Amino acid sequence: MSWHPHLWHPTTQVATSPVPLQVRRARGCELELADGRRLIDAISSWWVTLHGHAEPSIAASIARQAQQLEQVIFANFSHQPAEQLATRLSALTGLQRLFFSDNGSTAIEVALKIAWQWWTNQGQSRQQLIAFDGAYHGDTFGAMAVGERSLFTAPYEPLLFEVCRIAWPHTSWGDATVEAREQQALSQLEQALRTPTAAVILEPLLQGASGMRLVRPAYVRAVAERVQASGALLIADEVMTGFGRTGALFACQKAGVQPDLMALSKGLTGGFLPMGVTMASERLYQGFIGNKAELTFFHGHSFTANPLGCAAALASLDLLQNQPERYQQFEPRHSPLLEVLAQHPRVVRPRCLGTIAAFDVKAGDDGYLNPVGKQLQRLCLEMGVYLRPLGNTVYLLPPLCISDEQLQRCYDALNRALDQLA
Repeated sequence: MSWHPHLWHPTTQVATSPVPLQVRRARGCELELADGRRLIDAISSWWVTLHGHAEPSIAASIARQAQQLEQVIFANFSHQPAEQLATRLSALTGLQRLFFSDNGSTAIEVALKIAWQWWTNQGQSRQQLIAFDGAYHGDTFGAMAVGERSLFTAPYEPLLFEVCRIAWPHTSWGDATVEAREQQALSQLEQALRTPTAAVILEPLLQGASGMRLVRPAYVRAVAERVQASGALLIADEVMTGFGRTGALFACQKAGVQPDLMALSKGLTGGFLPMGVTMASERLYQGFIGNKAELTFFHGHSFTANPLGCAAALASLDLLQNQPERYQQFEPRHSPLLEVLAQHPRVVRPRCLGTIAAFDVKAGDDGYLNPVGKQLQRLCLEMGVYLRPLGNTVYLLPPLCISDEQLQRCYDALNRALDQLA
């Protein structure tokens, strides 16, 4: 096999990477390759495949919708799938207004623009945005600006706006230092909020792309209390954590906070179609209503409120609400298996939250460029398990449909792969 002459794959250095595997079909937790091999998709295909591949009820819902209305401009029209989805997500998130976009990055861009313009519409000048060390919010320019400066953003540094950064006191099992680090971070936040701030953005409970870095619910609550007391807006990036991934329907609910804005994508459509939404409070929405044209939120996407995506999202919500135990009871499935794996001498900083289990491999420097992740990926592939470690951070984030036997196979493969590391 060779690289396709016309494709450009994401986050892939062609000079040093193996040729992509050809996938023929997928069902449930398994990917079937062109050569007949089957792999357990242990990371839900970049965290989007919520219920499993080819989930029948979502596929059927898309097919029905495609025979009625596949797309219509949303600036002058509305339709029932969009209205039903907005009503349901409003009830579930506690935020009254839904703005459609098409992926996680654009959902973040919308949240940032709403927050910034809302203050402008109020006639107030708040020129500071606050984010957290290690954050990842997407690959468009605004999302990059509020994310951690890194290898990913370095070429664009002159184009990124300034952001105030606060420490992220991430923790793991057996961490005796977390309380002191939380207090230091909160003191830092209090100092930063003395400057008039438009918004604070965070990934509630879990930073995903920076290494599955968990914070405690009490810390998220303390952050929210200070942000809201300052008058600044709170933006929750639930692109990854939404739709049951943390053991609650939304991480904000597990943390006990109510943000002003919430960005959602990934699991929104069960992994079937690209779609993003930004939920906003009624208070913010009303700040854009008036006879002056400049109050308008001039933002839109060609496929805004795509009916097929809405149909998929509605079907996915049906599954979540009809079978909440599948995400609510996932952590007790992970924990005993991770406890065993944590005894391996190469495993450090084990941690678990809802459907997500993670640990770091003791292998030189921490970080995305540590080659141990690619070594583990190759070894696990040979044992029928697909993983995509973040440098020396290894995680399991499987579809909700994974069986106990399949989950055990994932942990067994990791244990054997760790034994085989050079």
